[in-house]
Amino acid sequence: VQLQASGGGLVQAGGSLRVSCTASGLTFGSYGMGWFRQAPGKDREFVGSISWRGDNTYYADSVKGRFTISRDNALNTVYLQMNSLKPEDTAVYHCAGRKWDIGDYDPWGQGTQVTVSS
Repeated sequence: VQLQASGGGLVQAGGSLRVSCTASGLTFGSYGMGWFRQAPGKDREFVGSISWRGDNTYYADSVKGRFTISRDNALNTVYLQMNSLKPEDTAVYHCAGRKWDIGDYDPWGQGTQVTVSS
């Protein structure tokens, strides 16, 4: 089982970036997917999630209205579209799966770095 995140990079404040997470070794369509982030010296923070059906999304207040999560089950991929980025969005972004939206998130991806310059 593997979750591979990609698409991170350096962007100026106010800019946009889309990160992706592609799954292998699991039945992707049965997993709700979450995005989390961790900045240096800080605890891991929930960013948002999408249900296994793709019909429900949830977002942390800090990103609501700026970030959008979507999924493409044909590509086994979940996306995090980030708009109006702020320096405080700088972090390593991880994806994680949760079967049937139940229980703890497992597995986890290795993360992709997003850096927002002011």
